[in-house]
Amino acid sequence: MNQKKLLKYILIAMASGVFVGWACHSSMDSAQAGQAASYFKILTDVFLRLIKMIVAPLVFATIVSGLISMGKSSSLGSITLKAMTWFVSASFISLLLGMGLANLFQPGAGMNLTIPVEHVDVSVTATNLSLQNFITHIFPRSFAEAMANNEILQILVFSIFFGSALAYVHHQSKEGTIIAKLIDELCRIMFRITDYVMSFAPVAVFAAIASAITLQGPKLLIDYSIFIGEFYIGLMLLWTCLIGLGYVFLKKDVFRLLRDVREPTVLAFATASSESAYPKTMTALEKFGVPKRVASFVLPLGYSFNLDGSMMYMAFAVLFIAQAYNIDLSFSQQALILLTLMITSKGIAGVSRASIVVIAATLAMFKLPEAGILLILAIDHFLDMGRTATNVIGNSIATAVIAKSEAMEELQEEEQTDAVVDSLMLVNNPKD
Repeated sequence: MNQKKLLKYILIAMASGVFVGWACHSSMDSAQAGQAASYFKILTDVFLRLIKMIVAPLVFATIVSGLISMGKSSSLGSITLKAMTWFVSASFISLLLGMGLANLFQPGAGMNLTIPVEHVDVSVTATNLSLQNFITHIFPRSFAEAMANNEILQILVFSIFFGSALAYVHHQSKEGTIIAKLIDELCRIMFRITDYVMSFAPVAVFAAIASAITLQGPKLLIDYSIFIGEFYIGLMLLWTCLIGLGYVFLKKDVFRLLRDVREPTVLAFATASSESAYPKTMTALEKFGVPKRVASFVLPLGYSFNLDGSMMYMAFAVLFIAQAYNIDLSFSQQALILLTLMITSKGIAGVSRASIVVIAATLAMFKLPEAGILLILAIDHFLDMGRTATNVIGNSIATAVIAKSEAMEELQEEEQTDAVVDSLMLVNNPKD
């Protein structure tokens, strides 16, 4: 489907979903509304299953292909170091901004909720997000298991090993390897399959919005309007910070980058899933001029380590819940929460509701009411839309900046090589 048409259809689907959901909610009782929402949910579930179907082979193929194109280059370590430096810095800024705004706006103040006796049981989730389990979980026990479960970090680790080894063998061979050619063909096939899946996106967007409004009604957008508004103000400030950082390195090209990634950003906003925007983001970055070898490595890495919008949301949400239950957190406690989120958030899946898992675990760690999750679940979809779009913007800027940095280093190396060659020529052929 044409990119402009897809963008137009997605926007139409979002507006239609609101009107249809509102009509269903107004004309049905709760039982009928629940049944209607379940029918809408079928379409959403099908789309997300299709997305999950293509993500693992697509990430594997693009990473391996990128490593092959790097060849024996030593730039892999350089790119990784630059990427992780950017990701950690951006995550810290996002968390700090979320906590600062939550303390400034006090979105939960005045709710005066009583701490419930029975809490939501998230003990299993909390233990799964310990530092020890996170580090060991990065390394796959089985590549097949990682592919089956869409474990992006595990797929990334295996792909680095596989791609590095294949790149070495491929460049040692005079004629190259058949596997390298197959991987390149696999990339082309997966992007074609992705185009097929993306053509279903407007239908899924309509169903997701209609389902949420059918169940919650228009009050879903009204009851929490202050909280939603303050959070989106925070996202605007975060966008300003990210674009400002991008401008430092890319200058005016950062605005051209924003135009190029407009469609995947809208798609991520509409579906609340970074994975659904992954293929379009990759295409947009290559159109901007980012080499495939850089985009295919940095972007998947960013999906696990550079979720700027999600980071800000998690800090914002944890403090909102504490304020709603009149729990006063000291500066040291908030700083500890920030550091905890820095660790536990790394490697969370780029799909809808992933941030809820981390928030639930953090509440359990700091003895905050786990039932507070129920306060944000009703509107989480609308918050998820904004933070997911922010994740796409953040990863796009990071990838473009790293690509330009690599290009500048390569240019400097070439200039130094030329200077050495000129010096040798001057020594061997002195002028009279």
